[in-house]
Amino acid sequence: MKDFVFSYPVKNYFGAGALKKALSAEMKKYGPTVMLAYGGGSIKRNGLYDEITALLKSEGKRIVDFPGIMSNPTYAKVQEGAALARRENVDFILAVGGGSVSDCCKIVSAQAVLDKDIWDAETKEHQMPQRFIPMGVVSTMAGTGSEQNNGAVITHEEKKIKGGLAGAYADFAVLDPSYTLSVPLRQALSGAFDTLSHCMETYFGRPLDDNLSDEINEAVMRSVIRNTRKLAADPSDLTVRGELHWAAAMGENGLLKIGKQTDFQAHQIEHQLGAYTNCNHGLGLAVIHPRLYRHLYTAAPERFARFAVNVWGVKPGSGDRETALAGIEALEKFIADVGLPRTFSDMGLTDTSCFRAVADTCNISAGCCRQLPRDEIFEILEECR
Repeated sequence: MKDFVFSYPVKNYFGAGALKKALSAEMKKYGPTVMLAYGGGSIKRNGLYDEITALLKSEGKRIVDFPGIMSNPTYAKVQEGAALARRENVDFILAVGGGSVSDCCKIVSAQAVLDKDIWDAETKEHQMPQRFIPMGVVSTMAGTGSEQNNGAVITHEEKKIKGGLAGAYADFAVLDPSYTLSVPLRQALSGAFDTLSHCMETYFGRPLDDNLSDEINEAVMRSVIRNTRKLAADPSDLTVRGELHWAAAMGENGLLKIGKQTDFQAHQIEHQLGAYTNCNHGLGLAVIHPRLYRHLYTAAPERFARFAVNVWGVKPGSGDRETALAGIEALEKFIADVGLPRTFSDMGLTDTSCFRAVADTCNISAGCCRQLPRDEIFEILEECR
């Protein structure tokens, strides 16, 4: 394994009643003004908004609403939130929703106290923010694991880039599986596949020799696969939703990445596709992964064979390549079994005119068993049609 320093800074409150427990224990640490950030308003329809505001008021907090955070949060929305936070002298940000709300607020937290444009500071000057408005997250969807780290995926519409920025870590996260029940099944399945994708892309990162991080990862992947099947069969099962919520946290809290160099090529392709289309993240990953792995497996046949045997229960074939292919076929079958899309057209994404631009502009980083040239990325996108 590579040398590492590991920190796990986010305090997690998991299970029924976690919200009251968290806010009662944590909110006394912060000033009086709380920005309550959320998406399209489902938390008002399902009663969560009233529950949170009542608890915040009982702690003597003044509430400033920041609604309307979209599923692919834009840089313009970040700037809107930062301006609001400065204008209202916000002391704490409480992000309520899925990964998009959390991601947006991580960057709002930094931009609000930064005297320069955070996109330029990070991408051009390579200066990471050091000061933040403290924040917490109430997660209403399992999948991204966004509440566990300080990374955020933001779409800069003017630049036609959907990319990662570094922002604040949450001081605490609330993971109550009952809050995920209002998420439509298709979106819950999308989130579950995002978790599996995080795990797979870490697992296929270097080094590829035996290590404890990958052995833990295999167990997490098996759990995600098993519980995603159960979720598809019974969306109301809170035990299953709880398992998927914690698996999502495990996928992105850094534990599986200890000693690893990750690449996330499928994520990079899907992210940039999202800069040109309104591609659903988890569904797009489900379409991309099998095609990507059919291009990659010959560069690391032993690792893909191990994935087939240890994660999917494939019986070893006559050689690593045969076994590896059987594992990719098992992944494809799983995607079909749980009702996830197998092509972009299954998702309703039929305009393919952007594929060349996506391939030419998506981020390519080191770490995977083989880096893809841009023409091959374009080829993969074409195969996903």
